[in-house]
Amino acid sequence: MQWRVKPVLPVTKLMGAVAVVVLAVAFAGRDPVRWTLAVVVGSGLALWALRDLLVPVRLAADTDGVTVVTGFAGRRRLPWPQVERLRVDRTSRRGLSSELLEIDAGDAIYLFSAHELGALPEDVLAELTALRI
Repeated sequence: MQWRVKPVLPVTKLMGAVAVVVLAVAFAGRDPVRWTLAVVVGSGLALWALRDLLVPVRLAADTDGVTVVTGFAGRRRLPWPQVERLRVDRTSRRGLSSELLEIDAGDAIYLFSAHELGALPEDVLAELTALRI
């Protein structure tokens, strides 16, 4: 089983990078601070989108364990005995709520949002629990 980034995310990030460049051309004039800021923000958005394009699968699982993305584009294989806990972390702050799938491997905790998984964390948790048994 695999869970991947929703395709709309890298497209949206690239559109944001283009929008920053367009706004810089329209309003920055000769101000080097605005140009620098536009380049940094646009580059950051483009790199973030590149990660989504290079490594779309954020979580994969089978009967032997799970594979998670680490860093920019690395992967780590976790056999089921190494996974201490699977749960959905729910937080609510300032009227906004979020749900993250949490995979606790003892020495590291991996968190995945619904956008990264392309599915609700609760649904992914149910499928992972069924695989783990």
